[in-house]
Amino acid sequence: MFGGVFADRILTVPNALSVLRLIGVPVFLWLMLVEKADGWAFALLVVSGVTDFLDGKLARLLDQSSRLGALLDPFVDRLFLVTTLAAFVIRGLIPWWVAAILIGRDLLLTLTLSVYRRRDLDPPEVIYLGKAATFALMSALPWLLAGQMDWPLDGFGRAFGGALLVWGTAVYVWTGALYAGKAIAVARAIPPATDH
Repeated sequence: MFGGVFADRILTVPNALSVLRLIGVPVFLWLMLVEKADGWAFALLVVSGVTDFLDGKLARLLDQSSRLGALLDPFVDRLFLVTTLAAFVIRGLIPWWVAAILIGRDLLLTLTLSVYRRRDLDPPEVIYLGKAATFALMSALPWLLAGQMDWPLDGFGRAFGGALLVWGTAVYVWTGALYAGKAIAVARAIPPATDH
């Protein structure tokens, strides 16, 4: 019973970190597209990546997992990724088709959620490899941005960021296929709840 009550908590440290990341989305867009303050945008991307890593760890460490956190964390991850990709395309830092592949994957998986809703099922558990792919992508983008700045490691930043982007994209698409496969299996095996 205690676990059920705790699962509904809203004011937790992990949720606060997710909300901070959410607030960071418009700030990042302003820094990238209006001010073109790449140093500050870089710092914000790094902080976002660190807090994304920390909120999951703290949820387990502090026993502060919650239903809100289970929804909020992946939502903020996707929102930050999509807006960052859009800003990078606008600035010419990555090709548009890379962003289209990554955003298309998320749109496709959003559509599969209806399979679970129609059957009164929770969405599938997050695949760890998918989190690793998101982390690789969110690491690639700051390095690519660092490659645009005037400092001794700009060449390394472009090369390392590019390598992480390729790896992260490949794994992101692969885990998207795994999620889609799970949804198809559920759709075939379990009839919608309204059919009962």
